[in-house]
Amino acid sequence: MDPALADGLSGPWVLVWLTVMVVLDGFIPPVPSEIALVAAGSLAVEGRMSAVVLVLLGTLGSWLSDIGVYLLFRHRMTGFLDRTGWGRQTHRTVRRVVERFGASSTYGAIIGVRFLAGGRLAASATAGVGEVPMRRFAGAAAIGGFLWSLWHVALGYVTGRATGLPFWTSAVIGTGVGVAVGLTVAAVVAVRHRRAAERAELHHPEAIPPENGPETP
Repeated sequence: MDPALADGLSGPWVLVWLTVMVVLDGFIPPVPSEIALVAAGSLAVEGRMSAVVLVLLGTLGSWLSDIGVYLLFRHRMTGFLDRTGWGRQTHRTVRRVVERFGASSTYGAIIGVRFLAGGRLAASATAGVGEVPMRRFAGAAAIGGFLWSLWHVALGYVTGRATGLPFWTSAVIGTGVGVAVGLTVAAVVAVRHRRAAERAELHHPEAIPPENGPETP
């Protein structure tokens, strides 16, 4: 790697940028914080970064954004969001993820759903709406953020260590593996959610609103 590029990629500003990306990703899922963490994990193989520091910063950024989303929805402070394109996109993302995987404010969901696309936002939002106690949510979000950050940093680190390829190549491979795993898990969860909904409709058809009924605002 070119020395000038290596020095730039290992500077302290990169860690700040990475943390900001993770925070933004909690509010705006298209922000590619997962890819950034995988790439940073690949750089850690070359000694340019500390894998431990990367995991800690990823955990901190994830936790801060989770708390922010939780508070917005817990205190019903989302009205102003619909005035902006970002806010409308946020609400659409939450609805889309909840419709596909189900709405749950259990601690297992708070920890696990974040590994699905848009899951961090949906889990924090539904926990806020469901009025999960702040202290318990913060604890579950911290555990989930740590596991999420560890997974992505480890993907880059292990791939870089196993292949010995340049960091950007290892990052691409690690990201591909992560996407494949995520898609597989998402498919399994979506199928299970659909089957559960079908069983509920079969046993309690009166609980299913009519197809042409009035829409809930």
